[in-house]
Amino acid sequence: MIYLLGGSGYVGAAYQALLQRKSIPFRNLRRAEFDYTNTDALADLLRTEKPDFLINAAGYTGKPNVDACELHKSECLFGNAVLPGRVAEACTAAGVPWGHVSSGCIYTGARPDGSGFTETDSPNFSFRTNNCSFYSGTKALGEEILANRNDVFIWRLRIPFDHHEGPRNYLTKMMRYERLLEAANSISQLHEFVAATFACWEKRVPFGTYNVTNPGQVTTHEIVDLILASGVCSKDYSFFTDEAEFMRTAAKTPRSNCVMDSSKLQATGIKMTEVHEAVARDLSNWVKVNS
Repeated sequence: MIYLLGGSGYVGAAYQALLQRKSIPFRNLRRAEFDYTNTDALADLLRTEKPDFLINAAGYTGKPNVDACELHKSECLFGNAVLPGRVAEACTAAGVPWGHVSSGCIYTGARPDGSGFTETDSPNFSFRTNNCSFYSGTKALGEEILANRNDVFIWRLRIPFDHHEGPRNYLTKMMRYERLLEAANSISQLHEFVAATFACWEKRVPFGTYNVTNPGQVTTHEIVDLILASGVCSKDYSFFTDEAEFMRTAAKTPRSNCVMDSSKLQATGIKMTEVHEAVARDLSNWVKVNS
């Protein structure tokens, strides 16, 4: 039996689909039915029902984007920093191993040599570096709270995408934004992400932090070229002159654009598709939602 928190969200729904496809019993623990933010209550429930593993996909991302987190700071701080600590206490008390969906948006840029950030690199887009969005700051705090625990996976997700048109899908966002910002990023194919993270538990790889991104990096212009080549959306794409113009005219808070190294995950034998190939594949299988 698997417990799932945050199962109604974009990432949580993908976990539900994965577990259903694998015919693995699970319980989507809905906060409306049970207050899993109460540490003692959650610990008691875990002791009683004894699930084999718990997945925390709950958190606060802001809609339609991270700018909303600047307006709802208490909810963002609670969902991304306080809640993981409470889940950790409950799981440890009940002896239940678990996995936490974190974010690679605690970094900006790349390492000095141009390579991607590894799991041992300290976040450079956080409250401690005083250069981040409130969202990124709270995600970095969440990781600090979970540091040095030996019963949890910390899975870093970055800019999820898949082949279904939708408001949370990075590819859909690229098609809908009036103007785009050129940047290089590591990104995560959503269904490969959930499969890879669950495989961490199935394969019993060592607990710890993993960058769960598709190997490689991709620029905004490369995404646009792949979209145009696929024929999914043929509009004329417009770009901001630079990040300064983007911040001045379109954003309320800085954005994380970064490159990450996913070789630690690959070394466990868990593979994900190279990023350009994954994007091209999803665009070739694109499912458009009828408006």
